[in-house]
Amino acid sequence: MSRTCPLTGKRPLAGNSISHAHNKNRRRQLPNLQWKSVWVPELDRSVRLRLSTRALRTIDKKGLLPYLRSRGLRLKDVLPPRAHARNVSI
Repeated sequence: MSRTCPLTGKRPLAGNSISHAHNKNRRRQLPNLQWKSVWVPELDRSVRLRLSTRALRTIDKKGLLPYLRSRGLRLKDVLPPRAHARNVSI
């Protein structure tokens, strides 16, 4: 499973961890991804997604389907691979 938010596209960043003696070690900054069940009133059911906390805040403000439409996505595009087997028409 990739550590990428399907809505915002946030991915891990790479950089250096620098000590007081200025020794450099490579490190990764991972996005804050959370598993969340989001209620979709248009489908009258909830959908479990792995999203960044920034995307969760925007979904709280706009709603899931309007946010997807503004990004040019469909619900099928952001669902995990196993969820495609279920009936999701939008």
